[in-house]
Amino acid sequence: MKIKKGDKVVVLSGKDRGKEGEVSFVFPKDGRVIVDGVNISKKHQRPTRETMQGGIIDKEMPMSASNVAVISPQDGKPTRVGYRIANDGSKVRICRRTGADL
Repeated sequence: MKIKKGDKVVVLSGKDRGKEGEVSFVFPKDGRVIVDGVNISKKHQRPTRETMQGGIIDKEMPMSASNVAVISPQDGKPTRVGYRIANDGSKVRICRRTGADL
């Protein structure tokens, strides 16, 4: 999966198309990500010992990683992610639009 925790992304499709946020959690096995402030649903919570307060809470739900694109650090537009091998042999993620390191 080319999207990592902490990446700034923009939503490409769905009800939140055009919104930007930071990836807070990644599920590589399922190919899904959780983005801050995006894909929020209402959850009816029962009061328990941990949460004394019950009621309706807003919860960020996972969305498919194919519905988000990483924002390029140079021009702020959505871009694809590629890889290159650095001089020391490590793998570095690069922006396909501008060629800059992510």
